[in-house]
Amino acid sequence: MANYNQYSQSLNVFHGFPALEEGACLAGYSALIQAHDLTIPLPDHLCAVGTKHKKYDYERWHIFTPRHKPEDTLHGHLVFALKYEGIDLAVLNALFQDIDAEEIKEIIRSEPTGSYSRKLWFLWEWLCDDQLDIDDARAGNYVPLIDGKLQFEGKSYPSKRHRVRNNLPGTRHFCPLIRKTVKLEQFIGKALSEKAVENIGQTHPDLLSRAAAFLLLKDSKASYTIEGEIPPHNRIERWGRIIGQAGQRNLSIPELEHLQTLVISDNRFLEPGLRMEGGFVGQHDRSTGMPMPDHISAKPGDLKTLMGGLIETYELLCKDNFDPVLLATVLAFGFVFIHPLEDGNGRVHRYLFHHVLAEKRFVPKGLIFPVSAVILDRIEEYKKILEHFSKPRLDLIKWRPTEQNNVEVLNKTIDLYRYF
Repeated sequence: MANYNQYSQSLNVFHGFPALEEGACLAGYSALIQAHDLTIPLPDHLCAVGTKHKKYDYERWHIFTPRHKPEDTLHGHLVFALKYEGIDLAVLNALFQDIDAEEIKEIIRSEPTGSYSRKLWFLWEWLCDDQLDIDDARAGNYVPLIDGKLQFEGKSYPSKRHRVRNNLPGTRHFCPLIRKTVKLEQFIGKALSEKAVENIGQTHPDLLSRAAAFLLLKDSKASYTIEGEIPPHNRIERWGRIIGQAGQRNLSIPELEHLQTLVISDNRFLEPGLRMEGGFVGQHDRSTGMPMPDHISAKPGDLKTLMGGLIETYELLCKDNFDPVLLATVLAFGFVFIHPLEDGNGRVHRYLFHHVLAEKRFVPKGLIFPVSAVILDRIEEYKKILEHFSKPRLDLIKWRPTEQNNVEVLNKTIDLYRYF
């Protein structure tokens, strides 16, 4: 059993995070990660309890006052985490694989009507796909799983067994969570879609038609440029026409595979569809040919589960009227992190932004927002965002080179691509 008493002591260094103040101790997810030695990509921000009688932020730390200090137990740190940090499925999933079900059952029995114990009960059964030997809850008000003040939530579905409202924005096979920030709230509050429609209404149709054609061509060309390609003009025009039709066909794995065939001009040396082998983004050593990965794709044996989860989550959030820009981000970045295709992942990834914004009518009919063109203009920021996700995961993936100078992943990695 993990030793939590150590967290009443000072801990200055934690997994590369900035040093804490003298006398500070870990709390919530940071304490759970430390106590159970969880091998996961660390959250962007973690919590600690300091010695000062005021809350403050210090780089990646949220520092709480001594009165916020939780009981140094599994129960105490889990409650602190859910209350102040929200839900982190990556941490909880790894934790639940490390502890015994009896420990969670003890928490539930100690507070059978407690809101946090019922949330933990639901999360255990949802993540582990394992029903605990506990009778259904008979008391306690229904509580939302996601705290809408901390994270963006999906539509609420009641779970009678736990008396909680499941508002997770995804499924067990794919469920990224987005933390609420002032910047995101401000952008949503600008109602950019309505402003775009208003501006379009004041534009002469001839000028609008020329602008739409220009944006399509510019975005198509930018998408190839990002990949380091200079295709003939007819291929640029063809991809531009495909972007212009985004949102008109239902999204599915066969549709994504169809898009790949349209992206790749020469399929003679390509096995179309979901990958049957490993994959990576990076380079090969010039002298040995050895892979030098910057990002390692999901294992081929995991692709059907991950892509099925991605499509299912997309369909769920479409019905839930989830914010279109956030939905496009979840879908497009989830796709490119999984990297399910042998080639064409980048262009399909950027196409998915257009698909969501068009299907959800965020962009005026007949127009597109120049997603790829903007990415190209801010390519270094774009790369940093991709690296921010990829590098911590790369350190957790055990792999070896194949005879074809590809990569073969040796450990279980599926959770790295579905909870972030």
